[in-house]
Amino acid sequence: MRQTYMAKKNEVERNWVLIDATDVPLGRLSTVVASILRGKNKPTYTPHVDTGDFVIVINAEKVALTGKKATDKKYYNYSGHPGGMRVTTAGQMRDNKPERLIERSVKGMLPDNRLGRKQFTKLFVYEGADHKHAAQQPKELDITSLI
Repeated sequence: MRQTYMAKKNEVERNWVLIDATDVPLGRLSTVVASILRGKNKPTYTPHVDTGDFVIVINAEKVALTGKKATDKKYYNYSGHPGGMRVTTAGQMRDNKPERLIERSVKGMLPDNRLGRKQFTKLFVYEGADHKHAAQQPKELDITSLI
């Protein structure tokens, strides 16, 4: 009788992937990154084990926001105090902290549990074209061919 393969934590082989976010729509980029972080692109995917790869995203300030999202999409932060609501548009976030824009989008696509928090730690986002992970020899992924 055949049994379904379940990956073990010590059997997982992790790779490093480099993605250039230049002129890629934010949502399309985030879905691809979240899928790689979870390991859904691998045949050894197991829902309860972290089988994903490390992902490096460069040129975060050049990510595309389609339609009127730059002005109409809002992010809310509430401190818990009266008058403590802060509202930021997606365009302002892309101009000021583009790394946070991508991180927040990807985090919303990961599971809301311990596994999702562990998978999120494998994401590295950089504003420009430089990153500090050259020693890991990341493989460049052409995201335009996937979307």
